[in-house]
Formats: sequence, C-alpha cells, structure tokens
Amino acid sequence: MAKTAQQPVLVIMGVSGSGKSTVAGVLAGRLGWDLAEGDDLHPEANVAKMQAGHALSDEDRWPWLDIIADWIKERTAAGKPGIITCSALKKRYRDVLRGEGVVFVFLQGSKDKISDRLASRHGHFMPASLLESQFDALEAPTEDENHISLCVSASPAEEAEEIIERLGLEAQPAHTTGDAA
Repeated sequence: MAKTAQQPVLVIMGVSGSGKSTVAGVLAGRLGWDLAEGDDLHPEANVAKMQAGHALSDEDRWPWLDIIADWIKERTAAGKPGIITCSALKKRYRDVLRGEGVVFVFLQGSKDKISDRLASRHGHFMPASLLESQFDALEAPTEDENHISLCVSASPAEEAEEIIERLGLEAQPAHTTGDAA
C-alpha cells in the first residue's frame, strides 16, 4: 500500500454488515473529513428491490457507482480528503471508483461473524437474507488495487485507529473535558 502525497479518499468496502458505516463514522470524526454514506446514494428503485429481498444486478449498480465515483472525483480534484462507504464487491465496480488518491479499506470477516452482526442490526433496508449473495459476489481486492484489508474482530474505534496507523493519517487531537490547570 503506497502512501499518496495528498490525503486520500477512503472507500470503506465490504459485504453488508461488515461495519462500513460505523467504522467510517468513527474515522470521519477522528480525522475531521467529509463522510458520505453510499447506501444513501442508491436510487429508490435499488432500495425497493433490496427491501423486497432481491439482489441487485450489475445493471442496477452502475448508476449508483457513477454517483459514488462523482463524489470521489470531486474531492480528489479539489485535493480534499474524504470517506465514503460502498460495498464495492467486485473488481469491476472498484475500477469505476479507483483513481489517484483513492484507497480501498476492505473490512472482511467470516460469514458467521457478519451474519451475527446483521441479526442484531435494525432499521436497514438490506435484509440478512441477501448476505449469501453478497459473499457470492465478493472479489477481494488484489495486489494491483490500492487497498488495505482489515479483519472485523475488534471494536469500530480500534478498527478506525488501525486504519489511521496503517495509512499514516493524522487524526485530530482528542477533545478533553475537565478543568484546565
């Protein structure tokens, strides 16, 4: 994983339930960077399809990936860092998103671990019944992709700290409370 001259745009990727949104939120807070939730960028038809228990096809995903790619390009063109969540399950999807200054952060875990996480999640449009299709579609990043992989066994805060350390990013100082001396 090569460092980039400018602060990168991080694409937090993995199957549904891997902790993308939670880890991205912690990271954005620690770094003070813009954050976009990829799921919020899905067209309504995609959301309805997933809510009905149907996996998205590649044709369903392309317009969504274009929206995410535009968000990334806005930041990289301006030299601004950012964090966006996106399952980015297949290499050809990541090919749409990648570019100079983009780093994929692959949150990976066993099917059992992710299934347990999904079972405790409420209020998300992606039903646990689609997890199998996500694992079936998953193509782990390869050596030619600018990425790091992280096993989802720690707390989101610990995972965020590991990402910051491994990428050599500068976190904002932690806010302290209490009386000044």
